[in-house]
Amino acid sequence: MIGPTVRAAREAQGMSLRELARRIGVSPSFVSQLERNKANASVSTLYSLVEALGLSLDQLMVKEPISAGVTDAAAGGTKAPGATPLDRTRDRGRDGLPGQWPAVEAPMQPASTRARIQFPGVVWERLTQASDPLVDFLHVEYAPGSSSCAPDNMMRHGGREYGYVVSGRITVQIGFDRYDLSPGDAVTFDSMTPHRLSNPFSEPCRAVWVVVGRRSDERAHEAPPPPPNVTHLPSLPA
Repeated sequence: MIGPTVRAAREAQGMSLRELARRIGVSPSFVSQLERNKANASVSTLYSLVEALGLSLDQLMVKEPISAGVTDAAAGGTKAPGATPLDRTRDRGRDGLPGQWPAVEAPMQPASTRARIQFPGVVWERLTQASDPLVDFLHVEYAPGSSSCAPDNMMRHGGREYGYVVSGRITVQIGFDRYDLSPGDAVTFDSMTPHRLSNPFSEPCRAVWVVVGRRSDERAHEAPPPPPNVTHLPSLPA
């Protein structure tokens, strides 16, 4: 659960609970419940949290239990077969990407040990062994009836998104346009355009999702906080 990480980041910055609530457009009581692991954040609220606290999605993800014979490379143990240090230093190229490319110490990410984060009806799993500052490379699953945010409170954040549906169906609303995606369909859009993902269908949707440049997009810092709306953030049993 993400509560302790959120609280530690907030307190490290000397930010009050009320101020964090104001910045992300929720009530102080919700932030209190979230930090005590008694409430779940929606996808849109999570994006607001990482922006407000200067965190990465990876810092909120939980590593799955490691299977026999496979040790997390980040922990300093045995790497997956074929894992060798790659791309240790690459200077800024013609594309203008900031800083150096990160080292790739373990190219393979076993399916059984993906870092993951869970929302109401939605699961994200990271498809890289380590955090990548340039790209969020994810396997996502939306259960029937689930969505990334409320219909009247669509998401917007930095970067550009690319999605590919593996199984099931999902509806992607981008601004005023709506797209129903089936297996094999793909979508691309500017993440600063208000958007919403939902699964109004009867079977789960599984997809591969990529967000490029989310953290380096300066436009995101100018975006206004979302309006208060906590109806889509259900409390969890104590």
